[in-house]
Amino acid sequence: MIARTRNQRFVNKHRAKRWLGRLGLYLTVLVLVSPAILVFLWMISLSLKNEIDNMAFPPVFIPNPPTLNNFIDVFAKNDFLTYTINSVIVSFGATGLALLVGVPAGYGIAKSKAQKAAILILIARITPGLSYLIPLFLMFQWMELTGTLAPLVITHLVITVPVVVWVMIGFFEGLPGELEEAALVDGATIWQAFRYVAMPLARPGITVAMILAFIFSWNNFIFGVVLAGRETRTLPVAVYNVLTFEQVSWGPLAAAALVVTAPVLLLTLLMQKEIVAGLTTGGVKGG
Repeated sequence: MIARTRNQRFVNKHRAKRWLGRLGLYLTVLVLVSPAILVFLWMISLSLKNEIDNMAFPPVFIPNPPTLNNFIDVFAKNDFLTYTINSVIVSFGATGLALLVGVPAGYGIAKSKAQKAAILILIARITPGLSYLIPLFLMFQWMELTGTLAPLVITHLVITVPVVVWVMIGFFEGLPGELEEAALVDGATIWQAFRYVAMPLARPGITVAMILAFIFSWNNFIFGVVLAGRETRTLPVAVYNVLTFEQVSWGPLAAAALVVTAPVLLLTLLMQKEIVAGLTTGGVKGG
């Protein structure tokens, strides 16, 4: 009887610790995430109110009644449909080319254990895009390509290729080398081993690299504001153009920001399982 009571106390104590641990984790996550959630909800509130309510004091959080005029004005006055198409073309183009170049590059660096090349890729990733802007602008101006979409796709490779290469290095380093060695022994070339053995195993990593490259390309502002023309602006540049010298119209500005944020947010929510699985897989090194 005494032993059973002790066991029950131990079980209750263990359950209480586990419950407190989960509660502490949830509270920590809530504290870290709540500022971002509050900002996003405030953006939604601004976009659904008229300008009088947006300038009211004390602030009005819940629109009464909500209006879609800000979204209508954004698309009617700023040709956001064209800018959305431009962003889709540039982001998908830069992401596709980055995967085409970055996945084989990551495989080669990982298998040859070229640590210096990996460090060089990391340096290229953390270097501000503004450092590349002037020489690239002069080059495209000399080639008479400024104002077209081609310079935007090419310059976005400065962002997307290092992301893809760096992510894929970690995944290919984590793959068991015995499978590729067996394929080489059976007569396969290194490219066949890469295509038929390594790439299928690294599919979660490719998915993560693709999503990250797309997000970085979609959100890029500095290249678009300098290299794009009036008809080739991307969405981040279009949001900047909503600002005027006379006043800041918070409703249209918030609506434009939501238009830019929505595709990336939806993509992240839809692919969150793949992202978590890919990052988890990439974090485990093979034997």
